Amino acid sequence: MKRLLLLLSTFLLVGCLQISGETTTIDVGPDGGNVSTSFVGAEGSAERAVALARPGVAAQVIVMVEVRSGDLEVSLLQPDGAVAFVTASRPGAQVTRSGIVRADEAGRIRYRVSARGARDGVFQLFVQP
Repeated sequence: MKRLLLLLSTFLLVGCLQISGETTTIDVGPDGGNVSTSFVGAEGSAERAVALARPGVAAQVIVMVEVRSGDLEVSLLQPDGAVAFVTASRPGAQVTRSGIVRADEAGRIRYRVSARGARDGVFQLFVQP
């Protein structure tokens, strides 16, 4: 019984992003904007979205990631779930990538944040339709 509960709880935690000391600033409207998140520690993976309220619009997205240690990736997703591009950290250095991403039918730009032992980090998204 204990093994079954442990296995079940493991499956429930998969796909969960745990961030300690998170501070997020959002300044986004139909004409674009930015999202900035800093944290003390992060582990796991989760999908998030930037609401543009402009269904299907193609947007230029710039992503910057930085961590003191560990791994941090931000994957931008197309409406069908395909990965448009990935920005992966290098400890102690800021990494920047950009590309075109299409908003989904609800006008959202979706992205996935994945962290493995990430410490003292930040990720930022700049969106311009």
